[in-house]
Amino acid sequence: MMDDKLKRREFLKNAGMIGSGMVLAGLPTLSFSALGDGKPAVLGGTKAYTGSAISWPIYDNREGKALLDVLQSSRWGRLTGSVTQQFEREYANLLGVNHALGVSSGTAALTAIMGALDVGPGDEVIIPVYTFIATYNVVVLNHALPIFVDTDLESSQIDATKVDAAITRNTRAMMPVHLGGTPVDLDKFKEISQRTGVPIVEDACQAHMAEWRGSKVGNHGLAGAFSFQSSKNLNSGEGGAVVTNDPNFFRACTSFHHQVQEGIDKSYRDRVGTRSTNLRITEFQSSLLLAQMTRLEDQARRRHENAMYLDSMLKDIPGIVPAKLYEGTTMSAYHIFMFRYLKEHFDGLDREQFIGALAAEGLVCGRGYGPMNKSEYVQALASNKHYLKIYGKRRMKQWLESSECPQNDILVSEQAVWLMQNTLLGMRRDMEQIAEAIKRIHKYASEIKQAI
Repeated sequence: MMDDKLKRREFLKNAGMIGSGMVLAGLPTLSFSALGDGKPAVLGGTKAYTGSAISWPIYDNREGKALLDVLQSSRWGRLTGSVTQQFEREYANLLGVNHALGVSSGTAALTAIMGALDVGPGDEVIIPVYTFIATYNVVVLNHALPIFVDTDLESSQIDATKVDAAITRNTRAMMPVHLGGTPVDLDKFKEISQRTGVPIVEDACQAHMAEWRGSKVGNHGLAGAFSFQSSKNLNSGEGGAVVTNDPNFFRACTSFHHQVQEGIDKSYRDRVGTRSTNLRITEFQSSLLLAQMTRLEDQARRRHENAMYLDSMLKDIPGIVPAKLYEGTTMSAYHIFMFRYLKEHFDGLDREQFIGALAAEGLVCGRGYGPMNKSEYVQALASNKHYLKIYGKRRMKQWLESSECPQNDILVSEQAVWLMQNTLLGMRRDMEQIAEAIKRIHKYASEIKQAI
């Protein structure tokens, strides 16, 4: 794979993807070749989208050298190495937080936070219904109740105006997810937290470099969790980090992830808390992350600029509604470019047909997450023997009934369309072609509906 990547060096260099010298401001509008008669490809026209999503991950000899250095050091784990500590310092500095703790995955980061909070049976944790299943799993692993909050259709984020109604005397934490890398309404969450005393845990697993009012996400509550899984904007195959500005909470997270030891060089006598496990990151993962971080800021700016340009074009197409950014958002990570597809503006062409027509144009899109609250896996919790013992049949029946989220049902079943982050690493011309492809489908929607 590296040989293939290096063969692409010239293209990536021209596209501003390698190194840190990329100039983003004022990218020129690039004209592209004639697009035939303007018919959609699914009806026999020429493909509108001639670009391609940048192969991910991007790497070169920096990653190779970093891995080889760790290999040859014979210090592959953080207990004997120093690379992880270097990564933690540099990552904390990048985000402007006091403490960063490298862990084995984004799920592990959330698990460490739940452990440090001592979340357990009888507790409730507020989460969005529209998220990856890990947000739910880390709550259930502690035998706490995950309390779903419906989705704001305009932003595809958790609806912060509905959080107050979900808080009870048993609420242990609020865990908003910056879905797709775009910040939730953090002003509203902070106001609720200050008023109720319920801490904010930011699930920022998709939100590397995103900002709220000029401050990186992960800074706005008790702690934040990030993921370095292979699809993420900063990745080491697997990996994660906990960030916090609270030194005592950092000690608790460190202890929880390191078999009840307070620090990496401390003994069992220096324990914090009463539960613990092993969630440590390896030196190999940390070395990859240090190399990947040399590109992170440039890539983040490119995604943001391309997304803003694409957003400006898609807004002019009836029935295409890009996800709203809340007023306090100063930067989205755009791990996912999310928009809603309203079929009534496309002569009733349903979402599956729309996505199929886009695929014919050469553009691969996703449908987003399904209705998690309605999945067999989640609904089975209501009859789980341990939960029935802890909460009782009546409470679990009530939990299941209160998990209805009608706004989210509309989004996931009919409207959500996703473009992934590597598509946004293309050129400005590529964004124009995406918009052109959708315009064609809109123009010929009635014919497409009959043809497929």
